Amino acid sequence: MHLKRVVVTGIGALTPIGNNVAEYWGNLLKGKSGASHITYFDTEKFKTKFACPLKNYNPTDHFTSKELSKLDRCAQFALITTEEALQDAQVNLDELDKSRVGVVYGTGIGGLTSSEEAVQQFMLQERNPRFSPYHLLRVLANSVSGNIALKYGFTGPNYITSSACASSANAIGDACYAIALGKSDMVVTGGTESAIIELAIGGFNAMRALSTRNDDPEHASRPFDKDRDGFVMGEGAATLILESEEHALARGAHIYAEIVGVGMTADIYHIAAPDPSGKAAFASMRNALKSAQLQPEDVDYINTHGTSTPLGDLSECRAIEQLFGDHAPKLAINSTKSMIGHLLGAGPAVESVAILCSMRDSLVHPTINLEHLDPLLPGHWNFVPGEAISRPVKVALSNSFGFGGHNVSLLYIEYKA
Repeated sequence: MHLKRVVVTGIGALTPIGNNVAEYWGNLLKGKSGASHITYFDTEKFKTKFACPLKNYNPTDHFTSKELSKLDRCAQFALITTEEALQDAQVNLDELDKSRVGVVYGTGIGGLTSSEEAVQQFMLQERNPRFSPYHLLRVLANSVSGNIALKYGFTGPNYITSSACASSANAIGDACYAIALGKSDMVVTGGTESAIIELAIGGFNAMRALSTRNDDPEHASRPFDKDRDGFVMGEGAATLILESEEHALARGAHIYAEIVGVGMTADIYHIAAPDPSGKAAFASMRNALKSAQLQPEDVDYINTHGTSTPLGDLSECRAIEQLFGDHAPKLAINSTKSMIGHLLGAGPAVESVAILCSMRDSLVHPTINLEHLDPLLPGHWNFVPGEAISRPVKVALSNSFGFGGHNVSLLYIEYKA
């Protein structure tokens, strides 16, 4: 069977360091941290009192009160970035065959914000069961993709992928498959998350997964640094418009890059910890290269999962060392999470936007807060500490590894007709 080539033609982003792609990318290059103390709720009783929230986000700037009654924050974020991505792709909705346009989106937690709000209200009302008729529609994760399709009239495949921190990577991979197999001409894909809430902060604190550097939030997310002590929660979304090459060319679309490889594996070592050997992460990256018929030495840049957790960073670097060997020192290796924190299921999509901007501009953003490299990591690798670097990026790999052992690697390559 002949597989269609899959290209990216539009991107949108809403992040802790920028409310659109231009702001986000500009601040990534500047090495700006999005971390600050949490103001959404009283953190007195929590071990972690900071996160990477959105800045200057006002939902009423984007939605009516009636619309907001039906939308969880994560759905709001997805709709905003989808609008930016469709505009960036210069999509003429009147000229689309909407039956050939799908929506495949990722979220790890979904409408947990609305769920927490409803439970709190329930308790305040002395357990009087008075719920909004839209409560379940706000909570259900699949309402994210459903609302996107409803707004634009897209009647192709429509669903959510949920695989913790790999959710939007799975969504991008599935979207790629739908187009490659000829099931859709275009797919709106990406990821969204809104989890800076008591339930999530408290839960991750209980797991000892979050940094507790409360006296210095901006330097708390420090991937690969010997003093890292956990990840920093972030929130936001990113949307990518994927199309078949022929569909994109027929409408004269600008093409950012081509997606040529998807690798997926299960890490069965532990439900919330990676195999220290990195063998499942190694297999995920290897499978992405194999599906693209590329060799390790073809890769220029790896945007790592790089969460700033003691176990995760080390395991991922061991996997990179196993696969890339002598080529590893020639790679640019960075972590977007050093600036935006960990956006859980939205992370892979937001990081993919960074990759696409790198490929467009021949620039790789820095890994900030990397002051003292973990002595267990190779000292001769280029983790892009401190400042952005200028270098051509022809082939880039994105890694995402989620609780539950969900590993996904995506391979982007410079588009050539």
